Amino acid sequence: MQIPWWFEVGALVVLLLVLAVDVFLAFRRPHIPSTRESALWIGAYVAAALVFAAVLWAIGDAEQAGQFVAGWLTEYSLSVDNLFVFLLIMSRFAVPRRYQQEILMVGIVLALVFRGIFILVGAQLIEHFSWIFYLFGLFLVYTAISQAVTGHEDEKESEGRLIRWLRRRIPVTERFEGARLRTRIDGRRMFTPALIVFIALGTTDLVFALDSIPAIFGITQDPFLVFAANVFALMGLRQLYFLLGGLVERLVYLKYGIAVVLAFIGVKLFLHALHENELPFLNGGRGFAWAPEIPTVVSLGVIVLAMALAVVASVVRMRVLARRQSDAPTP
Repeated sequence: MQIPWWFEVGALVVLLLVLAVDVFLAFRRPHIPSTRESALWIGAYVAAALVFAAVLWAIGDAEQAGQFVAGWLTEYSLSVDNLFVFLLIMSRFAVPRRYQQEILMVGIVLALVFRGIFILVGAQLIEHFSWIFYLFGLFLVYTAISQAVTGHEDEKESEGRLIRWLRRRIPVTERFEGARLRTRIDGRRMFTPALIVFIALGTTDLVFALDSIPAIFGITQDPFLVFAANVFALMGLRQLYFLLGGLVERLVYLKYGIAVVLAFIGVKLFLHALHENELPFLNGGRGFAWAPEIPTVVSLGVIVLAMALAVVASVVRMRVLARRQSDAPTP
């Protein structure tokens, strides 16, 4: 069932307005959000996403609502992983905590811009080249393996080389001045460290967009649902950053849950490509009847189960380690 155009336009306008208000508040009233404030904002955004899904169900059908929820949960999972790298960047460049809200908001806007561009490109590729699903599927399986066997320290090292190269070529001060990019020192115009942080956040956003867009196209090929899921996933990411803080670093099994999700969607995409096959050198350009189309409800179940098990296993590990430390004899 086709979603009415007026709903798509109205929803996108409202979502972008909400995001614009969030950006305005971050720069208008820079502060460190309290745990209660962050939790309330996140609860409001999650409730808004569920209401959006209910409205989709009412004006569309259950399949579209399910695709949105599955896509939103997938993008939210990848956004939490993105958040982990944001924490590394903020720590690496010693960004004062009172400025982190403004700088983080810029990173979130950059993430939305990159994902918006990739959604448009991805939608065109899918429309004109159905075989692109083969590439998307293989790419996601490869990404899942990389996610499981490598750590964020590898990203940190490659990022460090880029930053060292930049510092040798542009004049950068040692002091932050909020989110300002340039300042004047002894009459000389110089860049603040915020520029380096924005570049690091931007390159991180670009890498995560490369992963997240093929992943959600494995759930739904509707560009509106893809974009809406990404906006809802990024909403509240700033507050989640302050709510979780160092807890994200202790969710050690989270990357395995995300790897399972990516691998599952990669396999789903590859099976879809086989089912709809148009490559002349495969089965004479006909689809493979044995290749199943995995229902949205199954995708939703796998995503929820994988992420829930990863979080629960991480929490259990934290409690076991804490118990061991408390039981250890004091020297």
